[in-house]
Amino acid sequence: MCGIIGILDRDGHAAELAFEGLHYLQHRGQETAGICSTDGERLHLVTGPGRVTNVFNPDVLAGLEGFAAIGHTRYSTAGGPGRENSQPLLADTKFGRVAVVHNGNLTNEHANRRDLVRKGAIFSSTSDTEIILHRLAHSRAETMCGAIEDALRQVEGAYSLVFLLNDRIIAVRDPNGFRPLVVGQKDGLTVVASETVALDLLRVDSRYEVGPGAMFTAFREGAFSIRQIQEPARQYQCSFEHVYFARPDSMVYGRYVNESRTIMGQILAREHPADADIVVPVPDSGNFAAQGYAEEARLPYRMGLTRNHNSDRSFILPSQASRDSTVRRKLNPVRNILDGKRIVLVDDSIVRGTTIRRIIRMVRQAGAAKVHVRVSSPPIIGSCYYGLDTKRTADLIAHTKSTDEIASYIEADSLGYLSLEGLRTAVEDKSNFCYSCFTGDYPLEDDAKLLQIERRHKVTA
Repeated sequence: MCGIIGILDRDGHAAELAFEGLHYLQHRGQETAGICSTDGERLHLVTGPGRVTNVFNPDVLAGLEGFAAIGHTRYSTAGGPGRENSQPLLADTKFGRVAVVHNGNLTNEHANRRDLVRKGAIFSSTSDTEIILHRLAHSRAETMCGAIEDALRQVEGAYSLVFLLNDRIIAVRDPNGFRPLVVGQKDGLTVVASETVALDLLRVDSRYEVGPGAMFTAFREGAFSIRQIQEPARQYQCSFEHVYFARPDSMVYGRYVNESRTIMGQILAREHPADADIVVPVPDSGNFAAQGYAEEARLPYRMGLTRNHNSDRSFILPSQASRDSTVRRKLNPVRNILDGKRIVLVDDSIVRGTTIRRIIRMVRQAGAAKVHVRVSSPPIIGSCYYGLDTKRTADLIAHTKSTDEIASYIEADSLGYLSLEGLRTAVEDKSNFCYSCFTGDYPLEDDAKLLQIERRHKVTA
């Protein structure tokens, strides 16, 4: 679920604009950040651990010269959080130097890695993204675009990609459209990004999605092209973007996320009413669903938990210890709002159950009389193979426990989840969304089974 951005700026401030855009995509990943720029002759790369502001300052950005740049903020799924997996990844090829950023997950990663190692490839990272660069380098095509097409025909799964060459940026989206990717253009500025909020920041109004299986290319002189390099397959847009991952002010898959979340809360209130005094969100991703619940239930909406916005998003952290520590730093109960109240506590999802249990204990210590938990998504019962870090099914509490058992574990007085049909209604599904983490039914079933087998028999190069 990484954040990716590509900038082409005729005024030569591409790296600075990529830096600004990555600020608005920081919620998509906080482990590493990186920017690669081109001045037309050389590619300049800087990556490092932590947030965007940990890696970049005015002096660093001054060294990233050029009219085009790509950037990445990383949330590790395949490959782990090591610095060697920081992006952009940069490679020398027979076509010249190329850099790439990737959001998604390749489901045939290990088969590709084995094949490439047998052919003599030497990997410098454990990231699945590097497979794309190796396939590109092995291509017999006569152009870089042709080599990219060759490479993508040999990988499967979820990928939104932005490539940087000396004279252009190239954006590509997988044929199923798992991950969002949007383009905006205005007055010599072209922006490609994971979410529309990056375009909002840069005041780019003319925007459209990169279609599934499409390649968008923007050149230094301002020309651009869009062409279909793979036939669009059935669409499987990630529903979890609307549940949790995307910012509420983003338009994802043609719909504002805040609208979806508000409707999720309204439906949740109809499906699971509660005898309560107030509705309290788990900030920030639960805010709009809680508002919708409160409106439908005709209960007061109160910010009974305050958030420290300098803290990380707990879901995307790599270890349980770091997630627990972050919950303590991130949230603080407002005692005078909670004391003596029967509350409906609205959260966007429950993955492992440990975070919400800690929050419930905090709320009770602040004096809450009752805590009714309402979740604005269905139970997560299946691992995700398309870019969400829920790979171990054993970590998913709803995979092994009933709703009543989960309520007991998290120490809630009651627990209610949004139905799958309620989620479909909220996102205005026209049979083009992926719900595999809620159903255990995978769009690319053969790939998912293969990945499960290969995770049990770990392949290393």
